[in-house]
Amino acid sequence: MPRRQEKQNENKETRQHLLDCAKKEFLEKGYMKASLRNICKEAGVTTGALYFFFKDKEDLFGALVEDPLKKLYAAMEEHYATEMRNGEQVAQLALEDDRDLETSRQIIRQMYANRDAFLLLLTKSQGSRFENCLDEVVDISEQQYRRLCDTVTCATKKPRIDDYMTHWMAHIMVDTFVHLFLHETEESVALKHVDALTMYLIRGWMGMMTES
Repeated sequence: MPRRQEKQNENKETRQHLLDCAKKEFLEKGYMKASLRNICKEAGVTTGALYFFFKDKEDLFGALVEDPLKKLYAAMEEHYATEMRNGEQVAQLALEDDRDLETSRQIIRQMYANRDAFLLLLTKSQGSRFENCLDEVVDISEQQYRRLCDTVTCATKKPRIDDYMTHWMAHIMVDTFVHLFLHETEESVALKHVDALTMYLIRGWMGMMTES
């Protein structure tokens, strides 16, 4: 094997070993209390070697969590875009439950496939640029709820649900997924319950829209 390829393989292995050690440190101590010195000691490398791969502690933390978070955002945005393309169903309060259920299952699968990353995001990210990621998820959902409310109001002439309620509806939805994820260690158990929880949320939303 050429020396250059050997060096690339060594660098790849060193970077992954640093990530493994960093994940352990962040999970045990959280972002703020995690020590780069301890991570390097555990990985058996110098701090200089760490800075060869990562700019700083936040860059290291981001390498563990950013990609799974982006995939979660993408799944949400794709679902919401599909929802709005079915404007007539939205206006008639006839959203397809199967599509909502499958999206909920997809999100649960993504979270459990990257369980450590989401545990870091949800419980260990304080002090990093990711500490408000839940607020961003709520914002994405709240914007969608407002679009849905506007569509229904335009079609039915019913009074529009106010922004205070759409905000809390979005919060309740996000909190439901977070609670399920944090309290169920097994993906199979979470998937068993997510359908019922999703239907509960859908029916609540539909009830609000019907009564408005």
